[in-house]
Amino acid sequence: MTRPVRLAISGASGRMGLALLNLVRDDERFELVRAVVSAQSARLGKAAYNDVSALRFTGWEDTAGIDVVIDFSGPEGLGAALDVCEATGAALVTGTTGLDAAMEERLSHAAERIAILRAANFSLGVAVLTRLLREAAAALPGWDIDIVEAHHNRKEDAPSGTALALGHAAAAGRGACLDDLAVYAREGRPGAREAGTIGFAVVRGGDIVGEHQALIMGQGERIELGHRATDRSIFARGALEAAAWMAGRAPGTWTIEDVIAAKV
Repeated sequence: MTRPVRLAISGASGRMGLALLNLVRDDERFELVRAVVSAQSARLGKAAYNDVSALRFTGWEDTAGIDVVIDFSGPEGLGAALDVCEATGAALVTGTTGLDAAMEERLSHAAERIAILRAANFSLGVAVLTRLLREAAAALPGWDIDIVEAHHNRKEDAPSGTALALGHAAAAGRGACLDDLAVYAREGRPGAREAGTIGFAVVRGGDIVGEHQALIMGQGERIELGHRATDRSIFARGALEAAAWMAGRAPGTWTIEDVIAAKV
């Protein structure tokens, strides 16, 4: 696409939305045409963003000409963003999690008509970590795997979506399903480890942005693959990379790993 990508951001007053706004205004690849928030969040968004003269912190009243929607809102906001994308043919990039089965099914069907990229984590480094773990799990089928993650003390879900995505990658590397292999807790006397299982451990404390470590453990040796986030803007940068890549993309379900592969 030779002209700038016409971009809309859904969930623009949240932490990710504000990070995106502050990055995209200096990014010549994009023309920001809408910053969408709920009515009660509009005032907060305007107060937190330094340059609102060209923005409308409102809903989806005008959707003409949008190429890509980035959504970091919530299940309800994602539904509205998906309505717009299906009506206009715009691509959808979303990091919204906690979706019910109905929304999962709707996204699956929508991908037959529009391009959709979903990710639990938009860090480009985590995308590489995911690929490396999948390859290591496939190359070392008899080794044990545990995934350890740490986040700030306000995070409510555990394990993190990224830790689960890493678990799915490890299981896929062995031609298996994580649901059949995952062990989410060990306490008391659980007995010897069952071969092939994938364990998870969780740390919550302080202001940790996000840390993920995969331990691949054999006899007399182990491999440690890890990623540490120190700045939340990495997630916004990754989402913008994804949006630039998704503009004009064919219908289908895409991943952040597809974006990385295109750079190789």
